[in-house]
Amino acid sequence: MSNPHLGSDFDEFLEEEGILEEVEAAAIKKVVACMIEQAMAETHITKSEMARRMGTSRTQLDRLLEPAYPSVTLATIAKAATAIGKKISISFEEMHDRCKIPRASGRL
Repeated sequence: MSNPHLGSDFDEFLEEEGILEEVEAAAIKKVVACMIEQAMAETHITKSEMARRMGTSRTQLDRLLEPAYPSVTLATIAKAATAIGKKISISFEEMHDRCKIPRASGRL
């Protein structure tokens, strides 16, 4: 019995399963949420204060910080960045040759 995935990398496996984009989006969301939470902790900003600075509710902020909640707009991320004294930076990277997967950089 041979394994069709033997020797392949994880990204190829996800692509074959048809879930690569979904998994990458979830991973990016988790990184963004973690970066925002870290910045809040470093600057001693409470969730209530963060929500106030963003002009939103605590519930909306909780959705932003919840890695399992995938739907977040760029406008919301930009508001969060401003609220913690940061700006967002987006870059497009060259795709990996073997399976056309972008290698992301995590900056906020």
